[in-house]
Amino acid sequence: MGRCACAWQMVVVGALAVLVAAATTARAAPQVPCYFIFGDSLVDNGNNNFIVSMARANYPPYGIDFAGGPTGRFSNGLTTVDAIDPLATYMRVPLFASCPSVCMHVAKLLGFDDFVPPFSGASSQQLLRGANFASAAAGIREETGQQLGGRISFSGQVQNYQSAVQEVISILGDEGSAATHLSRCIFTVGMGSNDYLNNYFMPAFYSTGSQYTPEQYAESLADDYSRLLQVMYRYGARKVALIGVGQVGCSPNELAQRSANGVTCVEQINAAVRMFNRRLVGLVDRFNKLPGAHFTYINIYGIFDDILRSPGAHGLKVTNAGCCGVGRNNGQVTCLPFQMPCANRHEYLFWDAFHPTEAANVLVAQRTYSAKLASDVHPVDLRTLARL
Repeated sequence: MGRCACAWQMVVVGALAVLVAAATTARAAPQVPCYFIFGDSLVDNGNNNFIVSMARANYPPYGIDFAGGPTGRFSNGLTTVDAIDPLATYMRVPLFASCPSVCMHVAKLLGFDDFVPPFSGASSQQLLRGANFASAAAGIREETGQQLGGRISFSGQVQNYQSAVQEVISILGDEGSAATHLSRCIFTVGMGSNDYLNNYFMPAFYSTGSQYTPEQYAESLADDYSRLLQVMYRYGARKVALIGVGQVGCSPNELAQRSANGVTCVEQINAAVRMFNRRLVGLVDRFNKLPGAHFTYINIYGIFDDILRSPGAHGLKVTNAGCCGVGRNNGQVTCLPFQMPCANRHEYLFWDAFHPTEAANVLVAQRTYSAKLASDVHPVDLRTLARL
């Protein structure tokens, strides 16, 4: 990739050198035995590859900076869950091709061998260590994303998780052993973006925008979300991070369609998202009253707001356009097959019309795992959640 700014390079090299030293002096046991991921295209790592759907990313230039090439990840490289993956051998930060090798890999920090596999390709034994159930275009509502074809809604992902739990019970021999195992696992759930972008604010395909006020819609989504989280809890999920919806009104797609100058974020959309996120905080507080439950909220909206306020401090220069795409802000569609992306993608916040670059995903993952500001999480970050 392109060159890195020296100051930013030195900060990263210094930080990663400390981590490498820690890794070489202590090969600790994994922080958690397994990791289960629920979500949409922001974290899908291949579940949509064999679904009849327009929401797929298993072709170049997607994966241009990922060791396995195009895998179904909607990014040039790592997604946020890859970057915080407690099962991965390496936390790669390939933002700077000209940097020393220490920029590229942090060896065996957490003692596992690979990334969490997509559920569609996971073996029974792999399910002991978790699975990624995420599906591009999926939402909390069943109809969300239907104009793009096949996808696995949140309820479908929870059903797949229930099937995975049955496999875990079969392997471990009894429900008690499975419950103990699952109670130590990390669960991340990031749903809701598509319920706004590919439902509520898409009147040509959906009537929800005229049926609900923004407050009513947020409440309806939260009720459906809560019902499915209760199923997950009954099936052993105890350490659960709810990933809030980000500033989708600032995505290149929405800037291209609704922003007068192509720079100013669409407040109508962001205001609606904030209503939903506030309800997620309430869900966390309610679920934490259940026996053994440790729920937390990750304030992606606030983290992105901090990055947008001072992108240069985070090594970014372009925040309103995709690195690849078509039309105004490169925001009309996602990356076209074999399209040539920008060369300086480490300076871009967005990879395509909707999805962040690996550079942005790593920044978000770092603050998800270890909060920079008190407002980043409620009540704890993932590092703390793993220890509970």
